[in-house]
Amino acid sequence: MMMNAVVSHCAKISPLTVMARLALQRALDPAWVDALFERERGAQYQRELLFSTTVELMSVVAVGLRPSLHAAAQAYPDLPVSVQALYDKVKHTEPNLVRALVTGSVERLGDVITPFLQGNAPLVPGYRTRIVDGNHLPASEKRLKPLRAFRGAAMPGQSLVVYDPDSGLVVDMEPCEDAHSQERAVMPPLLERSHPGDLWIADRNFSTRMILSEWDRRGCAFIVREHGRTPNPAPLDELTYRGRIATGAVFEQCVAIPGATGQKVASRRIELQLYKPTDDGEMILRLLTNLPKEHFSARAIARLYSKRWRIETMFQRLESVLHSEVKTLGHPRAALFAFGIAILAYNVLTVLQCAVSAAHDLVASGIELSPFYVAVEVRAHYAGMVMAVPTKAWQRYDAMCASELSKLLLQIAAYAKPKTLRKHPRGPKKTVKKGYVAGAVARRHVSTARVLKDGAVNVHL
Repeated sequence: MMMNAVVSHCAKISPLTVMARLALQRALDPAWVDALFERERGAQYQRELLFSTTVELMSVVAVGLRPSLHAAAQAYPDLPVSVQALYDKVKHTEPNLVRALVTGSVERLGDVITPFLQGNAPLVPGYRTRIVDGNHLPASEKRLKPLRAFRGAAMPGQSLVVYDPDSGLVVDMEPCEDAHSQERAVMPPLLERSHPGDLWIADRNFSTRMILSEWDRRGCAFIVREHGRTPNPAPLDELTYRGRIATGAVFEQCVAIPGATGQKVASRRIELQLYKPTDDGEMILRLLTNLPKEHFSARAIARLYSKRWRIETMFQRLESVLHSEVKTLGHPRAALFAFGIAILAYNVLTVLQCAVSAAHDLVASGIELSPFYVAVEVRAHYAGMVMAVPTKAWQRYDAMCASELSKLLLQIAAYAKPKTLRKHPRGPKKTVKKGYVAGAVARRHVSTARVLKDGAVNVHL
């Protein structure tokens, strides 16, 4: 498809900004967003203010184009409601709607990113790998009346996030308003959405009889770090030395994990005796897996678990590159909504990176792009592009199918200069001593959702 002359001019100046606009246009098509709202809205309704408009305003904040939702609303032409009505809409956005928005947008972007990944070897051939971890939203400003006199941290919520290491996309999330809920208690909906052939990689917070036995029952594989107290597997043979990897010596034994309903889950315990202690001072990591021994050695299992750091890296990028920490949104539902939009924006940036990598064959050249520099370029030019390119110029791209958009993004990505976007390795950080704070003060925090329910902070927490 031939590009509009004005769009083509902008693509040569800042290709990533034009690509971001086109990808967001696909991910957040207003008609699709409003249809999704009608299907998933629950008790919510839309009259003067469309849900698609709310999502658009929040996305502007998530990518850092506006410092706050209030600023985004002030700059929006002909906003049909007051700023207070907008905030009321945001803080009543139901968590299931946030999840549906994230997963639906991933489906809309999945077919676009697939051509860029051709030739890339999957992390685990034959499996759909899923890395799951919990993310507690950072402490918010205490603008809500019950929190104003509280000196500790107000935690507005948490989410379980599912990351696909093969595509680099966040493919699912399970939001939870109560920041004090255990991650394992939030897990059941994700278990119901797991499929045969999935390989789940998770830390010890997910090491429970219920979770492991349910994955096994559903035909899923797992690699999970064993918790010290659960699921307490029964050894079936002796611990046997299996060799070494870069981080330590590897041992293995067969174990039986008690299932949630009395059955036994035949598993393997992989013990990694580390050369250097973890940040917590631990020298031994124990992993539980039901992957077949004939296809996955103990050393291979230990190496695979080390890939779990990818989701930690994703969280770091989400917090540093995007405004996922919107601290002014203290209401749990508003904060979770902002976090969901930030995930969506992260996925859009991932599509851009993959397009540039494919257009310039960066895998072969060994150049790794920095999400930070990609986001910086988009922020620097986006506002100017919006003013320069009339809305009608973008409408011609609305009807593009996924394959057409992929080709167009590759065409535009050819103008990018990967060397200006590459990641720069840094040396180890210097250790900085922090000032003394009493442990009881440093650790104190409350669940915002529980405070709102009770009407006050429980000083005995």
